Amino acid sequence: MEAYRDQYAKLFNNGRNVVVIGISVDADTMLASWARDLQTPVVFGSDVGQKVGKLYGSTRGALDNRSVFVVDPSGKVVKRMQPFNELAQGSFDELEAAVKGTLPSR
Repeated sequence: MEAYRDQYAKLFNNGRNVVVIGISVDADTMLASWARDLQTPVVFGSDVGQKVGKLYGSTRGALDNRSVFVVDPSGKVVKRMQPFNELAQGSFDELEAAVKGTLPSR
C-alpha cells in the first residue's frame, strides 16, 4: 500500500474525482491501524467473509489475490488487473492510464 500512497497524486488525480478503496480479508481494526500508521489517503474495507473477493473473482483459498479494478463513474468495471504486480512500475503506469481514462475531460 505504500506504493499507492507514494504515487497517489500521480496515479489517482490527487483524489479529485477518484476514490481508492483497498479491500482485504484483514479485520477492520487491523486495517484502521495500518491506515493510520501509513498515513494513507486510501480508504480500506474489510472483507473477512470474502464476499467481495468472490464476487470479483479475487479469491485464492482463504486469501484474496492482489487484484486492481478501475470502475468508471457509472459503476462499470473498465479495467481488471489480476493479479496486480505491485513490484513492476509498468503495472502502475497501466493503472494510471486506466484511471485517467475515467476522468472527465477538461
